[in-house]
Amino acid sequence: MALVRVTKIFNFEMSHALWNYDGPCSNMHGHSYKLFVTVIGQPIDDTKNPKNGMVIDFGSLKTIVKTEIVNKLDHAVVLADNSAHQKLTESEQMFDKLFITPYQPTCENLIIEFAEKIAPQLPENVTLHSLRLYETENSYAEWFADDNV
Repeated sequence: MALVRVTKIFNFEMSHALWNYDGPCSNMHGHSYKLFVTVIGQPIDDTKNPKNGMVIDFGSLKTIVKTEIVNKLDHAVVLADNSAHQKLTESEQMFDKLFITPYQPTCENLIIEFAEKIAPQLPENVTLHSLRLYETENSYAEWFADDNV
């Protein structure tokens, strides 16, 4: 019984501002995020199964992550619920994809929410192993299932 890790990479553009932050990220700005999603499982060993030899079909993983994360956040604005966001929600345009979160939308907090959204959508016998979210080319946060048991 061999376990295999499978990774798929996703890209999306998102803007945010960090409320009450003491640096330049307190201003609205955007990032080109890169999300690495790694799952772990045993490859299917059933010649009658069309997914024989796979831990998960890459297309299935793509559907889950696009539905739960990418399609929602791509070209969105994300702000904390304690920020001064009220006037943005009243705008008739430009803020159709405005998400107000119960947390500061840092790379670290985003990746925790991503794990909570992706893990329950995975097929039986496939587990979320890790996530890596690049906010910039050389800055990222990581989440590992083993650290969160």
